[in-house]
Formats: sequence, C-alpha cells, structure tokens
Amino acid sequence: MSKRKSSRAERKTHLDKVLKSLHHRTILIEEELKELESDRFYRTCIFGSARIKEEDEEYEEVFQLGRILAWRGIDILTGGGPGLMEAANKGAKLGQEEKNTKSMSVGLTIELEWEPEANNHLDIKRHHQRFSSRLDDFMRLSHSVICTPGGIGTVLELFFTWQLIQVKHLQKCPIVLLDESFWSGLLDWFKNTSLKRGLVSAKDFDFIHIVDTPDEAFEIISKHHDEFLKKNK
Repeated sequence: MSKRKSSRAERKTHLDKVLKSLHHRTILIEEELKELESDRFYRTCIFGSARIKEEDEEYEEVFQLGRILAWRGIDILTGGGPGLMEAANKGAKLGQEEKNTKSMSVGLTIELEWEPEANNHLDIKRHHQRFSSRLDDFMRLSHSVICTPGGIGTVLELFFTWQLIQVKHLQKCPIVLLDESFWSGLLDWFKNTSLKRGLVSAKDFDFIHIVDTPDEAFEIISKHHDEFLKKNK
C-alpha cells in the first residue's frame, strides 16, 4: 500500500473512532438531560404537514388542538415550521395567554431551503442540521405524540415513534392520529397485511388511537397527562 493510501486509511480509522466516541457521549448526555427533566414538564409533540395553508380546515383543527392543550398547561412541541406546525404553535400561544398557564410553545427547526425561517409563535427554538438528531430530540422531549395529516416527513415521524415504543427504547405513550379518513387506510393496510403475515404483533396497535376531532385527541392526552401528574406528585 502506498504511503498516501495508508495515510488516508489511518485518517479514516481515526475519524471513525472519534465519531463513535462522540456518539456514545451524546447518548449519555441525552439520557442525563432526560432524567433531569422527566418529572418537571409534560410535552405533547404534534407532527403534521408544512404545506397546509391557514385557510384549510386542518389548520383550524390543529390550531384549536394546540390551544386547548395549552389551557391545561401542556407544552406543545413541533418542528417549528409553517403549515400545521405553525397552527399548533399559534394555538398554544393563544391558549397560554387565555388561561395564563405555564405551557410553552417549542419548535425544533431544521435547515431546509423551502423553510428558511421558523414560525413566529415559539417560546423556545432549537435548530438542527440533520433529521436524525432532530428525531432523537423529538423523542427525548415528548411524553405523547399526535400525528396530523402530512406527507413523507410526518409518516417518518409516526413510524420512528412507533418503532421506538415497539422495541422499548421509548416508554409506552399514546400516539394519536387525528383525522380518521386520512390515517385509517394506512392502519388497515398494516393490520390486513403485516399483522396477518406475523410481521407485527397485535399488541403493537394497543397505543395507537385514531380520532376525528381535536376534542377526542385532547381527551386521550389529558388522561395520560393526569397519569403523569399523579406519578410525579
């Protein structure tokens, strides 16, 4: 092997070791942060499309959902962008003001050329360069998840949450799917195809809830919030 090739191979080996070390340290730090915050705040993560406009029905529904959750003092966590993320954060800010609660509106933004700016309804903003670190942050900070209509990103976020609960890397929590007409086909496919072939278990669906209204979603999250408060008295 030439000196140049040897040097490149050695450099690559060294960088691989550094990356693995940093990754391990990141996991340890995230676990410590999670432990320090686990009994102080309750956050619901709301995933949904950036493409939904303010005049759309879904926007109003998610706005109202963020609003009534904030009435209860629940923090609202989104991707911090436009569309249904904006609707949830905007509703959270109004609910916070209406009931004078300590609810916080949080956004985990990502660098995208078509989303250059975060929405204007955030109390806390954290920026990520990579989707992978952003997904990890969503999971670390969330106690429950609501998926509203969306595209590939929203479906990715749903399945990421679902799998982490399935493999017990995340504590079991409600995953609420808002809009039955949007989500039922996906779940039907899973039950009629993957479940029938034994590729998933029936118990994997125990924590998935399909609802049609913000009030129904609120009821499920409120019940889980009550359990959280009782546990952390």
